[in-house]
Amino acid sequence: MLILTLNCGSSSLKCQLYDEASNKIIAKAAADRIGLSGAVISVKSDNGEITVKDKIITDHKEAIESILKCFKDSAVLKDINEIEAAGHRIVHGGDLFQKSTLIDESVIQQIESISHLAPLHNPANILGIRVLQKILPNISHVAVFDTAFHSSIPEKAYRYAVCDEWYSKYKVRRYGFHGSSHLYVSKRTAKMLDKPASECNMIILHVGNGASITAVENGLSVDTSMGMTPLEGLIMGTRCGDIDASVPAFITKMTGKCIEEVDEILYKKSGLLGITGKYSDRRDIEANMETDKLCKMAVDMECYRLKKYIGSYMAVLNKVDALSFTGGVGENSSLIREKTLENLEYLGIEIDKEKNRNLKRGVETEISASSSKIKVFVIPTDEEIVLTEDVIAVLNGKYKDHSSYSYSFL
Repeated sequence: MLILTLNCGSSSLKCQLYDEASNKIIAKAAADRIGLSGAVISVKSDNGEITVKDKIITDHKEAIESILKCFKDSAVLKDINEIEAAGHRIVHGGDLFQKSTLIDESVIQQIESISHLAPLHNPANILGIRVLQKILPNISHVAVFDTAFHSSIPEKAYRYAVCDEWYSKYKVRRYGFHGSSHLYVSKRTAKMLDKPASECNMIILHVGNGASITAVENGLSVDTSMGMTPLEGLIMGTRCGDIDASVPAFITKMTGKCIEEVDEILYKKSGLLGITGKYSDRRDIEANMETDKLCKMAVDMECYRLKKYIGSYMAVLNKVDALSFTGGVGENSSLIREKTLENLEYLGIEIDKEKNRNLKRGVETEISASSSKIKVFVIPTDEEIVLTEDVIAVLNGKYKDHSSYSYSFL
């Protein structure tokens, strides 16, 4: 069975083609600047790479059709009807979806009903479903929710201390995100510990442009840093993370900006970009730390926030077997890992600095010192394989939930 997985943003999309028979990804593709000038489509496969630049792509339908044409032009596909199933990443499932689900019109309507919880993401996700259903109307489509892994978080951790009406009527609560990444890395961490996930307590740090940390108890998420939206928690590339809840109202009063403008600033002009005034990419920040005090401050603040969450989750879990870094920064920045974990020996966390600095990229690696009571790993994430295997499991009628399903990467 050939499976196409799709991850749609407002002006971009990513997809990959997976062959179940050979257990192999046969092509990956991306489209950027959809609906804007200078759109770019790129396709990579064993047959080579195709990049189409400065193309006018008016909408997502045209982008998907262009990618499928590239698949045919590069001999990845002879006919698009070879595709037998599709998986769609959906950012927010609210409290309606606790697991991956076969898509029908009712499911789409339910996703639409909670789009106000993720106005930047869910509408684009739904658009991707609608478009692909028109192009490939005779195949099954499966929704995989970013929030589903966190559905095991207990009420005492997901509720906010606000009036009950906000929770019961408007669904104001913690949901959590990066679920597929936390799922994959937690299960790979258990594998590296040579124990069943159901017997492991772990702290997973997904650190990229977006970042979140999750406390995993006996294989299940019991708390996570992102909240009702992906704005809460850690300091991110352009997102503020935790701030006093009264700040937006204060800024609207002081500046005359509307709440939507302030919200956009907190999402797109804050975080590391807000601190440094010019950089959101950690590579740029690290390169300028010695000469730019704001870059040094940004790294110090980011690592302090990470360290603070680690401490709080260790208190929640009581016993921790391992701590794993993932995501673009978590996997590739030895500095962020080292500064985050420095002086935590009293908690049983100690890294081998040589291993940390010299690890091979893209390879699962233990970086803890031999004297460390808690194992520390760097594990490259693979959200796509979770999405793909969930599609297969749902279509085969074998999917109850992630904790009872035997993924191939276990």
